[in-house]
Amino acid sequence: MKSKEARLKSAKKIRCKLALGDKFRLTVYKTSMHTYVQIFSPEGEIVVSACTLEKNIRKDLKHTGNIETAKIIGKIIAERAIEKKIKKVAFDRSGFNYHGRVKALAESARENGLEF
Repeated sequence: MKSKEARLKSAKKIRCKLALGDKFRLTVYKTSMHTYVQIFSPEGEIVVSACTLEKNIRKDLKHTGNIETAKIIGKIIAERAIEKKIKKVAFDRSGFNYHGRVKALAESARENGLEF
């Protein structure tokens, strides 16, 4: 089994186990160069998003695929979510291991007001 197939299989399992109910879902996707974060409503619509491709984020960064950038993205997504009155979310790591950029992003979002 290829690594992408394994990650997608893991992501499917994680999404099935999430007890969403009326919670919003914070989803993380990463490539070697960029990090993307979205918050989905219980109905499946994108409410808030942030990524390293945004001009206002990119202008201050030298490299966009590292832990420091993930911390910045976590802070930005938390601020945008709180503006929309979203405090509690279910964390969906999309099959990625919880370490490195994914962990840094999650901790930064928690520090800035989101509850997982």
